[in-house]
Parts: sequence; structure tokens; C-alpha cells
Amino acid sequence: MNRQIAQLFGLVMVLFALLVAFTSYWAVFEADSLGNHRANQRPLLEEQRIPRGLILARDGTVLARSRAEGTGSARRFVRSYPAGPLFSHVVGYSFIDRGRAGLERSLDDALSGRVNEFASLIDQLQGSRREGYDVHTTLDVAAQRTAVQALGTQAGSIVALEPATGRIRVMASSPAFDPNDIPSLFSRINADRASPVFNRATQARYPPGSTFKVVTATAALDSARYTPDSIVDGRSPKTIDGVPLENFGGEDYGPITLTTALTNSVNTVWAEVGEKLGRETLFKYMERFGFGAEPPVDYPTDQLTPSGIFDRRGRLLGAGAGVDLGRVAIGQERLQVTPLQMAMVAGAVGNGGRLMEPRLVERVVARDGRVKERIKPQQAEKVMSPRTAAALAQMMSKVVQEGSGTASALSGIEVAGKTGTAEVDGGAANQAWFIAFAPVTSPRIAVAVMIERTQGQGGTVAAPIAKRILEQLLSPRAGR
Repeated sequence: MNRQIAQLFGLVMVLFALLVAFTSYWAVFEADSLGNHRANQRPLLEEQRIPRGLILARDGTVLARSRAEGTGSARRFVRSYPAGPLFSHVVGYSFIDRGRAGLERSLDDALSGRVNEFASLIDQLQGSRREGYDVHTTLDVAAQRTAVQALGTQAGSIVALEPATGRIRVMASSPAFDPNDIPSLFSRINADRASPVFNRATQARYPPGSTFKVVTATAALDSARYTPDSIVDGRSPKTIDGVPLENFGGEDYGPITLTTALTNSVNTVWAEVGEKLGRETLFKYMERFGFGAEPPVDYPTDQLTPSGIFDRRGRLLGAGAGVDLGRVAIGQERLQVTPLQMAMVAGAVGNGGRLMEPRLVERVVARDGRVKERIKPQQAEKVMSPRTAAALAQMMSKVVQEGSGTASALSGIEVAGKTGTAEVDGGAANQAWFIAFAPVTSPRIAVAVMIERTQGQGGTVAAPIAKRILEQLLSPRAGR
């Protein structure tokens, strides 16, 4: 009898343990998945009762707010966007029946006041109402407006950031959309062939053309294999990886320095440099700049894409893959990059070789004014030595002074830049690029401009736009 009781007791204990394990699994380990499950409407209804925090620009301009609708138990909060399309991609949207995008998604916990379960329980016991925290961004309203106006009806993107801190001041993508229209026009906006909800700054990949020569030049100088005065033959054509390569317009330069080769964007020089550097060296510096990984920015991961060399299936290729290294070195082959990545390249050169993590958020503030979180600048990588960065900055300044980037020159402020023009659609159109930073000494702003499928070149289409952005952000008013 005692044995039977013992067996029964053991069975009860086993069943009890299974019950504890099962309930713990769903209540603790799978709590998030249950809360986020589409069939679970309770969290969605509860969120409608919580006033989300404000999203503000650098100067305090409100970019997103919640407005109350209804009264009593029927009171709900609905999101609105006073700036309309101006910050549509970077701020994104948040609607119960349409989901979230942009900062509204990546900062959902802060904006909805979701700290942790213990804090929420204490608030409930104290009778406190949960409120979202306000998010102060790094974005500049005037510069963003200048960027959007400069893009006009052209498809493309502009990213401007501070080299020394990584603060993103401009993130513009064209075409844009009005987030206030998402509830009523979601299907139409999503079906638009121009892809207005697609953030070209962080999601679109383009061949970088000659802007990538800045990466090749970094590897050449920092590896001590070359100097700005090294002589390389710039004849055209030149056989690279068994295939003839020509300079733009077929121009034959003969023996020239690397500085002259960057100033005039001489393909045959930089392709030869890339071949002689080798795969290991070139890929090492690509990785230091951030190629091959999603950029470390406070933005939804599914709205980010890495830059690098991709096969036909969209898979990233490493140093061991079979690639035409000479053409990679001049921004061709299967190399694809985002505008954010190229702004990071310019910023790292301007910041003495130190690549800072790009960021969109300055601080998170409670409704009573207490700063809950202040985002500090973080170094992502030391790409090159300060000496290399200084030499490369001088080489890039020649591009603006007397090369293909003269349209970006500013009065009284020295600019360092690099143009890029990549042919697409069988040569019927160009992807026009320009990357730059200014001033050359102690740079305050780095910028990347990309214009899709234009008939112009980087120096004629993208460089003038970069000039407008630099003028706006370097003006005395911008520092206030």
C-alpha cells in the first residue's frame, strides 16, 4: 500500500512539474510571441489606450504625435504626422491595423512606455497611467527639406551625418509618401510601382561607380603599398583580369600619380591597384568600412540591407569568391551599396579614419522631463590611421578643386569629395553618385547623394545637390 501511495505521489509530482513547465514556457519564454500573435487582439486594443510619446526633430519640431479620439472607456489614441511626407521613411508610421515602420517600429518600447513587466505592475498598483516616452532625434528639419526639394521628382536618396559623432542629420528617400494616408490608402501606396514606402537610403542597393575608389585608395595608402605620389600607368585600354578596361571617354593618361588618378577618376590605374593589393587586403578594408554587414544604426533590421558583392541569388560573396578584383576596385563587377554605407565611408575618412556608428536618436525623455536614456557616440571601427585619412582627404579635395566634383565647391569652405557614375539598363541610364565631407580640416558634415537612372553624371547631377546640403548644414543657423 505504501508502495502504491509512493507511486501515486510520484505521478502527481511529475504531472505537477509538467504543468509548471508548460505554463512557464508560455507565460515566460513565449510571452512575446503570444503578445505579438495576430490572433491576439488584446495587446492591440490595450495599445490604443496608451498615448505614444512624441518624435521630435533636432530643433524640437514635432514629427509624430498621438491625438485622442472618443471619451471614457471608448477613448483611443491615434497617430498623426505634422510634417507629412518630409520624414516619412525615417520616422515611419504606427497604426494598429497597418503595423509599424521606421523609428516608430525600432523605438516602439520607448514610445509606448514599455519599460519592463515589474515597472508596469508597480505603475498599475499605484494607479499610474502608462505613457510613452518622447524621442528626440538627430534630424535637421531645414536640411531635410532642402534635400527633399533637391531630389524633386527624381528617384534617389540623400544621407548626411556628422563624421565625429555619427549623428544622422538628413535621411531622404524619393519618392516619398504621407504617413497620414497609411490608414486609408495603404493598399494603393504599397501597390505603387515607384515603391514610395521603400527607404532607398537603407534598403536599396546600387552599383557605386567611382565613389568606391575611396575604399580602394584607403587600402592602397593604409597598407603602405602606395603613397599619394606613387606612379601608375593610366593608359587606356588596359587588360584587367583578361578583359580590356577603358577610362571614361577612352582617355589615355600614361604614367600618373595616385592623386591625379583620383582627381580624374582614372579606371585603369585603380583597377591595377586593386589587383596588386589582392583579395585579402581589399576585402579587409571593405569590412572595416562596414561592408558585408547591416549598418549598426537604430532602425528596424528588416529595413536595412548590407553593402557588398552579391551573386545572382542576392547572397553576399566573401574574399574567397571568384570575382574580378580590378573591377571591384573601381566600383563595378557585382558590387552594390546603400547611400547610408557611402555616407559612412565619407564620414570615416573625414573623422581621421574612425568610423562612428550612425544614429538617429539623441535622447529618450519621460513626460515629466527626466532623461531616461541619452545616446552617446560609439566608434564602430578604426578603418585607417589618421595619417592615411589626412592624405586621402587632400586627394579628395583635389577632386572638388580641379576634377569631376567642382560643382560641389563652396565659397570659403574646402570640400573633399568623389564622384561616381554607374551605367545601368545597358548603358541607357546612369546611377549618379557623389560623396563628400566638409570642411576638409575638422569636418562637420559628410554626405552621400545618389540619383537613379539619370542621363547625367555624378559630377553634373549629384554634386550640385551635395553642395546645397552642405551649404545648409554648414550655415551659422544650422549650429543653433
